[in-house]
Amino acid sequence: MLTYPDIDPVIIGFGPVALRWYGLMYLLGFATSYFLIRIQINEEYGSTGKSPGEAFGRKSMECGHLEGLMVWLVIGIVLGGRLGYVLFYNFPYFISHPQEILATWHGGMSFHGGVLGAVAGGRIHTLRHGLDFWKWADRIIVTAPIGLGLGRIGNFINGELYGRPADVPWAMIFPQGGLVARHPSQLYEAFLEGVLLFVVLWPLRHRPWATGRKLALFLMLYAICRIIAEFFREPDPQLGFIMFRWLTMGQILSILFFGAGILIWWRRKTVP
Repeated sequence: MLTYPDIDPVIIGFGPVALRWYGLMYLLGFATSYFLIRIQINEEYGSTGKSPGEAFGRKSMECGHLEGLMVWLVIGIVLGGRLGYVLFYNFPYFISHPQEILATWHGGMSFHGGVLGAVAGGRIHTLRHGLDFWKWADRIIVTAPIGLGLGRIGNFINGELYGRPADVPWAMIFPQGGLVARHPSQLYEAFLEGVLLFVVLWPLRHRPWATGRKLALFLMLYAICRIIAEFFREPDPQLGFIMFRWLTMGQILSILFFGAGILIWWRRKTVP
């Protein structure tokens, strides 16, 4: 058994205001995605055969759109993630305590809700500016695993979303999990959803697929990784197992995401 590294979730505090590791992971995830998307834009317009002036102008315009789009993505992910948690994971509680719905500092974010919020935010921005939603979705989604992996490390530091009881040599006793050795499932998810997905998706950014298919592939691969990880993760105590004494809410939502990925892959057949 390994000793859980009891790290203070608060990096530095100023009275009621504090910088937390979990929040820092979100910031690092957004910043990394921004710079990786800029790399894709530079790669795309550095090999178009256009004149240097024309290529520079196109890159500047695309980077301007990126900055506006990132604002909508941040809003969508935060609101979608919180509302997804409210609706999918603890709806009865929040109906009785509506003042807690926006209290994100008390914890509770849903990845699946965050994706839906990001899609909504991205769709709003691309429609307003006449941009190709699917093209931008592909650019963004190949960078998403970085934020996912960092977010899971933030969960690990917080000692939350820990695993089921285990007797493996790397099991840990989490402060919030009682005196029981458990799987460090946050680290499993950091590897599967972060490292593995990035290694698979990032090299595919140059593939001349129909736009939207990289998004579809992400949804399918993420669903598989999450379904596997859920077998090691302790179910949310307010929900437990939803069906069959083994199926969790995370797995149900991931199955829906897998289906959405198949549908998008099938519908996005034509290379623009």
